[in-house]
Amino acid sequence: MAIHHETWAFIFGLIGNAISFMVFLAPLPTFFQIYKKKSAEGFQSLPYVVALFSSMLWIYYALVKKDASFLLITINSFGCVIETIYLIIFLVYAPSKTKLSTFKLLLSLNVFGFGAMLLSTLYLTTGSKRLSVIGWTCLVFNISVFAAPLCIMKRVIKTKSVEFMPFSLSFFLTINAVMWFFYGLLLKDYYIALPNTLGFVFGIIQMVLYLIYRKAKTPEPTKLQELTNGHIIDVGKLNTMLPSEPNQVTRIGVVTETPTDIV
Repeated sequence: MAIHHETWAFIFGLIGNAISFMVFLAPLPTFFQIYKKKSAEGFQSLPYVVALFSSMLWIYYALVKKDASFLLITINSFGCVIETIYLIIFLVYAPSKTKLSTFKLLLSLNVFGFGAMLLSTLYLTTGSKRLSVIGWTCLVFNISVFAAPLCIMKRVIKTKSVEFMPFSLSFFLTINAVMWFFYGLLLKDYYIALPNTLGFVFGIIQMVLYLIYRKAKTPEPTKLQELTNGHIIDVGKLNTMLPSEPNQVTRIGVVTETPTDIV
C-alpha cells in the first residue's frame, strides 16, 4: 500500500530533526575551548544570537500553524535551549566590551525585534494573514542565513584552499536542507521548502569547490571563524566533531557554521 504523503513528510522531518540536532551541537568544541581557556576573546556572539532568533521565529510559526508542526517545535525548542546555553557561557567568559555589545544585540533582535513582530502579528493580523506574515518573515530570514556561505566560498576560491570548509560540514548541511525541503514540499509549506532549495544549491557548490581545491597546498593553520549558517566554530577544532562532523539544521534551519538556521 502506498505511503501517504504526510507519512513521508513525517519521515523527512524526523531525519531532519536528527541532523539538525547534530548541527546544533557542532559548536561544542568551540565552547569547550572557551571554558578551558576561561576566555571568549576572539570569538563572536552574532551567529548564536541569530540562531536563537531563528529558532524563536520557527516555534512561533509552528504554534500559529498548528497542523503538522510538531517536528518544527521539537527541534527548534532544542535549538532555543542549546543556543541560550552557548550565549550564557559566552557571556560568562567574554570581555566586558563584548558582553555589552552582545547584550545590546540580544535586546535589539531577540527581545525588541521579536517582541515587535509578535505584537504586530497578534494585534494587526488574523487567521491565514497572520500565518502568511510570520511565514514570509521566516522565509526571508532563512534566505539571508543560507546566503552566508558565500563568504566561505569566496575565501576558498581566493586562497585555493579548503582548510576552512570541511567536506563533512558541507555534506551534512546539504542533507539537512534536502530533508527540510521535502518536509515542506510534502506538506505544501513553501515557507519551509523554498529557503532550503538555496541551502541545497550552496551545499552542492561547496562540495564541488572542495573536490576542486582539496589537493591544494594548505596554508599555515590559523584561528578563523566564518559565518555559514548560524553558529560559530573554531575551525581548528572542527575535525573533532561527529563522524566527520556537521557544523546548525534550519530554521528548521553557522565561522564555519551556518543559521541554520536549521530549518
